[in-house]
Parts: sequence; C-alpha cells; structure tokens
Amino acid sequence: MKKVLVGMSGGVDSSAAVWLLQQQGYEVEGVTLLLTEGSACGSSRDVEDARLTAKRLGIAHRVLDERQWFRDTVIRNFTDTYAAGATPNPCIVCNREVKFGRLLKRALEEGFDAVATGHYARVEQAESGRFLLKKAVDASKDQSYVLYSLTQEQLSHVLFPLGDRFKADLRILAAEKGWESANKPDSQDICFIPDGDYAAFLEQKMGIPREPGDFVDMDGKIIGKHTGMIGYTVGQRKGLGVAFGEPRFVVRKDAARNTVTLGKSEDLFTNTLVADRLNWISIPTLTVPMTVTAKTRYSQREAEAVIEPYGALRVKVTFSDPQRAITVGQAVVFYDGDTVVGGGTITEA
Repeated sequence: MKKVLVGMSGGVDSSAAVWLLQQQGYEVEGVTLLLTEGSACGSSRDVEDARLTAKRLGIAHRVLDERQWFRDTVIRNFTDTYAAGATPNPCIVCNREVKFGRLLKRALEEGFDAVATGHYARVEQAESGRFLLKKAVDASKDQSYVLYSLTQEQLSHVLFPLGDRFKADLRILAAEKGWESANKPDSQDICFIPDGDYAAFLEQKMGIPREPGDFVDMDGKIIGKHTGMIGYTVGQRKGLGVAFGEPRFVVRKDAARNTVTLGKSEDLFTNTLVADRLNWISIPTLTVPMTVTAKTRYSQREAEAVIEPYGALRVKVTFSDPQRAITVGQAVVFYDGDTVVGGGTITEA
C-alpha cells in the first residue's frame, strides 16, 4: 500500500482528495501548511476545518509552520518582481517551491511515496517514460496553467485525485458526508493579499515606496504624473487618477525610467512575446519550431501559436491572432491538446 501525504487547506477540494485516495486503497495522512499570518493560507479556521475533516475520515493530521520559507521564497519573489516593473504569479512559485518542492522533499524523507493536493489537473506517464501534465476533465476548474513549472521528478511523486472529477459533484459529496468544508467558498484572491490591494501590501508590508513618475504616451511624450508604478497593471483603465478625454490603458511599465506608458485599447494587442526560465514537460527541450496552443493568463482561453528557440535559453512565441495585455512577469503555458508541453516566464511583449 502506498503512503500519501495530502495537503489539506480546509476546503472541499482537499477533503475530497483524501476521501478519493482512501477509496483507491492508499494509506493517507493529512497536513496543513501555515504560510502567512492571519490570511487564507492556513488561517485558524482552515486548520480547524482540516483537523475536523481528517478526524471524520480517520486519518492522522498535522500542521507545519512554513511561514518563514513562504516569506523568503514566494512573497520575496512577488515583491522583487513587482519592484522591477513586472507582474508575477505567486501561485506558480508556491506550487514549485513550497507544495511540490519543500513539502514533497519532506514527505519523501519521511517515507511517503507521494504528495497529493486538491488541484484540478491530471498526471499520466507516457510510453517514453516521461510524466505528462494534463488538463482536468472539469475545464472550468482546470489548474494545469499554475502547475506547468513542476519537474519530471516532482510529477513522478504527485497525485491529483480530482483531475477526472467535477467540482459540482464534489460539493454534493461533501454535503452528504457532512464535512466542514461543504459550503466554504472557493478562494479567489492571492492568499497573502486577501483584499486584492497589491500596492498597499507592497508599500505597507514590504516597504516598497510609491515613487511618483511620468505617464507617457506611445511615443514617449510625457502626458501626466503617476503616483507610483506599483499601483498599476498592464491593461488597467480605471483608477489612473488623470483624465484624458478618451479611454487610456496601461500598456507597459518601465522600472528603470519609472514611467507608465498609456495608450488606446488597440495598443494592448500584440502577437509576439519572448519567455525564459522554461520548463518542458511533454518534451525534453525545444529544438525546432512547434505549433501549439498557448495562454498568458490563468483565466484566458488558449490561442494558436508557434513556439521556436530564441537563443540558448529562451523561446519566441508568435500567435496567429494578436493577444490582449500580454504582461511581463506572467507565465505563458503551451498545450498540445489537453497535454501541457511546457511554459516559461514572459520577459518581452
């Protein structure tokens, strides 16, 4: 019997993951990670809900305090990336470094065979021996985008029991079983910024100052003053603090010059980008151009594109149709049907 350590957040997904693994004959233990102070990442309610659910399911449960590690990796990366004028995705870093990095390492050292979570995705092994990351059956909940950076070693020790299930069915299951998580809402915001005010978090919690600078147009001409680059994101229209007589959007940010470029809606569209920090899953590496579908945001629909090597460690992506608000710092993830080919971090758009 294989031993599996399940990350339990106190929500319906991780509770269902435990139950499904038990039905499949695994020996299961639960763990809840404390990641930040007083937020959705291991709040006192989450810990208690996970503990009670574990008790109902008859499994051991423990709490691990990983707040310092989370701060030094995920929050530090988020802060440094924002300060450099880019827009990070902390969930991707958390999955790679914390849930399937630090926690998996600990689990294997303790004799567990795998770590499981309530993510909506699937892992399969190809005839070639490579482990494949695939989309979830429930397309509305698919989380393969935020899991693209998992390595072959990590994927070989990961279980996603919910990959072939639908969320609506799992809520019914939770209600029938009387789990504390049955009616808990899904989390939406970044867990360590539950109110979604990134600028306030960076300024008040992380000490990143709001340094006023210039709004410039697409030709580089100064057209106004901004209140601090950390308060703006690519694609933003509202809350600019300046009236121009016609809609203006944030098109790009330049940390070196402390400028925010504003343009029209059509200026947000481009059909090319460059990415680095690549992780390949279905292939060992990219050596020739390849036609894929790709997306540059979690909630975005995939679009047809060609990816090709661009120097030694980068890839150029050319979309068939222009894409809106491609943002430096975000991830671009490539698909072949329902299989993740790989992905990387956007450095030029």
